[in-house]
Amino acid sequence: MKRLLLLLGMVLVLAGCGKESFVLLPDLDGKVGAIAVTPEQGSPVVVDTAYTAVEVHSKSESGEPESVSKERVQRVFGKALQAAPERPARFILYFFHDSTRLKPDSAKLLPDVVQAWKDRTSTDVSVIGHTDSMGDATYNYGLSLRRAKRIGTWLIRQGLPRDIVQIISHGEENPLVPTKDGVSEPRNRRVEVIVR
Repeated sequence: MKRLLLLLGMVLVLAGCGKESFVLLPDLDGKVGAIAVTPEQGSPVVVDTAYTAVEVHSKSESGEPESVSKERVQRVFGKALQAAPERPARFILYFFHDSTRLKPDSAKLLPDVVQAWKDRTSTDVSVIGHTDSMGDATYNYGLSLRRAKRIGTWLIRQGLPRDIVQIISHGEENPLVPTKDGVSEPRNRRVEVIVR
């Protein structure tokens, strides 16, 4: 959705020139999707390569796709790109087996979460608990909720307003590393904190 809004913003910049230009950019993770540019009465032109532009000249005619440099994109669309929302900060905190005790390397990340909240003046922080697939699904739901509550409570004690911290439990659903049921996977025993 953010990329679509950014694309629409770029179209509006050039719409006053009598033609519309569409440029496909990679998303924040560097992945490239595709767009189909279709004049009102013409055939679609599909673009699936980053930094490729298509111009619509009239109701029935569009140009051929052409490569554009990153410098040109910045020159033409720089203001629109700067207006794009900042990418959320994401932190993954790992826990010991069947516990709400953080692993030492993860505990060291907690001040970074608070700093990300301050730097962004964030009003939306999600704290999402997870477990591996060992044990009963109901128990795992409760364990992942306790993990998320522990981190959420700590963040609130550090000054985050209670009403911006969303505490969520996924239990053994949505594993970071998919496994069969009953598999102990340390990377799935986690809390993800997303600061928007």
